[in-house]
Amino acid sequence: MKKQFIRATEEFASFEKGVNAPHIRKSFSLDFVPEKATIDISGHGFYVLFVNGKDITKGHLAPYISNLDHYIYYDSYDVSSYLKKGENVIGVMLGNGFMNPFGGSVWDFDKVAWKNAPCLALEFSAEGEGKALSFDADESFKCHPSPIIFDELRMGEHFDANLEIDGWNMPGFDDSKWNNALIAPTPRGKMEKCEAEPVCVQYELKPTKFYKVDGGYIYDFGENNAGVCRLNLKNAAKGQRVELWHAELLKEDGSLDISSTIFDRPTTQFYKEYSQKDLYIAKGEGEEIYTPSFTYHGFRYVYVTGITDEQATGELLTYIVMSTGFSEMGGFDCSSETVKTLFEMAKRSDRSNFYYFPTDCPHREKNGWTGDASISAPHMTYLYDTGKSYTEWLKNIRAAQTEDGRIPGIVPTGDWGFAWGNGPAWDSVLFNLPYELYIKRGNTDIIRENKSAMMRYLTYIMGRRSEDGTIAVGLGDWVPVGKGADQYDAPLALTDTLMVMKSAHQASVMFDAIEATFEADYARSIEEDLRNTLRDTMIDYETMTVKGSCQSSQALGIYYGLFTEEEKDEAFSRLLEFLHKKDDRFDVGFLGLSVIFDVLSDFGEGNLAYRLITQDGYPSYAHLIENGETTIPEWFKPDADRLYSHNHHFLCDFTRWFIERVAGLKVIDSENVLIQPDFIDGLDYASAYYDLPSGRVSVSWKRENSKVKVSYKAPAGVSVTEV
Repeated sequence: MKKQFIRATEEFASFEKGVNAPHIRKSFSLDFVPEKATIDISGHGFYVLFVNGKDITKGHLAPYISNLDHYIYYDSYDVSSYLKKGENVIGVMLGNGFMNPFGGSVWDFDKVAWKNAPCLALEFSAEGEGKALSFDADESFKCHPSPIIFDELRMGEHFDANLEIDGWNMPGFDDSKWNNALIAPTPRGKMEKCEAEPVCVQYELKPTKFYKVDGGYIYDFGENNAGVCRLNLKNAAKGQRVELWHAELLKEDGSLDISSTIFDRPTTQFYKEYSQKDLYIAKGEGEEIYTPSFTYHGFRYVYVTGITDEQATGELLTYIVMSTGFSEMGGFDCSSETVKTLFEMAKRSDRSNFYYFPTDCPHREKNGWTGDASISAPHMTYLYDTGKSYTEWLKNIRAAQTEDGRIPGIVPTGDWGFAWGNGPAWDSVLFNLPYELYIKRGNTDIIRENKSAMMRYLTYIMGRRSEDGTIAVGLGDWVPVGKGADQYDAPLALTDTLMVMKSAHQASVMFDAIEATFEADYARSIEEDLRNTLRDTMIDYETMTVKGSCQSSQALGIYYGLFTEEEKDEAFSRLLEFLHKKDDRFDVGFLGLSVIFDVLSDFGEGNLAYRLITQDGYPSYAHLIENGETTIPEWFKPDADRLYSHNHHFLCDFTRWFIERVAGLKVIDSENVLIQPDFIDGLDYASAYYDLPSGRVSVSWKRENSKVKVSYKAPAGVSVTEV
């Protein structure tokens, strides 16, 4: 696709100065019935595409969100069925999107090099009856301000219905008074067709209840999620201003609590006047329906102001729940309602935090944090078909990698995240994502695409070793239970060195798979070197205790093979002691949490692992249900402390443990499956399935009197080992 862009104006919006999102239209005539017709479009920031008045946009927030100095994404449409002989019209609305993400100033998105007014590239071609017509976006396209008077990805959208222009995207409309488009500066990135699934509607929710408070109304939708609200306003007065404030919490008095969305810090740029607020200004003509186009929110509750008591009905708002439209690949079921509820909470967190790529929260940041995605990859690849999405995002991660091998903590980014927010646990995303796609899907293309980037990173990070040979760069065992996010007990030198060792191991497996012998040997040498370093520096052999003397250190050391076979039992005894000291409650950060249940299962303590997850009281996953959570939060914190995100996905790896260890379905690779269930005392049955490339494999077990019956099915060609 050509990189010829147009725009409606040179001005671009900020908090201090609003600039309407533009309408852009092109009228043209066909003297034939089109048999084939296509539109390729690259709208930046976001676009909504109409053909003869019909919205044909493939998803919300199109196109793909990216650093525009790296990649400029476009989408292709077959539009032959929407065209006719005679006059036709292509209409486009453009939002700020990532061309002007000024609401993300905490991460310097207000200063990005590509910041500019929204622009559009478009190519049209049609043929039929032996004739053809084609054109590109140029100055002949006509422009006019739309009713969207403010739009920002994180902050919300404001819509003035009094500025609506009837028929603007239809044939027969007189655009003679509209301005001609301007040629826009060409974005610097490489033009790329988006192969990832679009962001699309998953389902709709009606409010479970609504009530009056503080001069407005609270609408409760019963679950924390991500999307937008459709407003259905009746009998409005002209100029009536209806504001929708979105949040995931309520205060004790029932009013809206934005503390998990707005940080109360002097330096923050989360403007309270804007954050997660949509505004609709009515034109006062019967029923008015409005759905935001260029934003999304994370929320359970909406505080509505500006409506009358008569307008406050259950039909006023509908929650349009959205996420990336990939399909489900696996699942789990059991006899425990608690576990099934936790599973649904985790899946809700997974989905609402996947808008093209994995994000850290849908309300506050909407950032592609690499550490969050890396720790979630094992369970996400069991539950969803993430292949296309991961492949596309890895392309952007590689583009963000510096020449010397460094990776930022968030992708996309301008340049924020290199000085803070990264480190080996985060950087491991470059290895974890392709590794999981290789193991579960047999995907070797993903290895070849990322081989050079992985090698460059390993070379870089090995150059960051301390005098004792360990690595301590960036963040560690993040969000430990009940402590500050970076107040982890496991030493950073331990967790960072372990994460590099793990990445090197994964790299050696992947490089072997594509017969990259030199690279595989190099990765193996790093793994062996770092393992020896950790054994020399991090283990007290008199007690078989890993430095830090905590649950995370001990579990991580055991899981990643720092102990010999002869040492493991005593090392595991230390882990049990650390657990018993905490009354059999986990006391770990997110790295420790991702392995501790597996370690317990490995040593025959699956029942203890199950109890850690499902027991009443703080901290446990079941305690989240007791507290009314409907998604998995970013932190296990005492009940009185709520100043954190209540919708993250990086603590959802317990779902993988239930699939692999409780149901007993473990994918060794795309052609080999291990069946080894933990028969949990508190369960009557458990089952799981996973759709391998060759077909579905499933396993179930059920108690029958004093025995347990295990059954499984697997497609032809898949080897099943039952233990």
